[in-house]
Amino acid sequence: MKPITLRNLPADLARRIRQTAEEQNTSANKAVIRLLKDRTGSELSKPTARHHDLDALAGRWSKGESRAFDRALARQRSVDDDMWK
Repeated sequence: MKPITLRNLPADLARRIRQTAEEQNTSANKAVIRLLKDRTGSELSKPTARHHDLDALAGRWSKGESRAFDRALARQRSVDDDMWK
């Protein structure tokens, strides 16, 4: 795509672009593209796929099951010092 040049960009707008780029840890170019997309409602990238195959499992454990799971994980996370000699 051919580059677009912006002339006479107001100082406060340039400052906002740089601030946005810094906050998003990205380049000024990418920040401008994102700001334009947000402002115009344009969706230039592919939509993010949403998966719902594990939705039925969410929030299904009782408090007892959750504690048992945490205990099992704690046992697995212990280091066997003899094994590392």
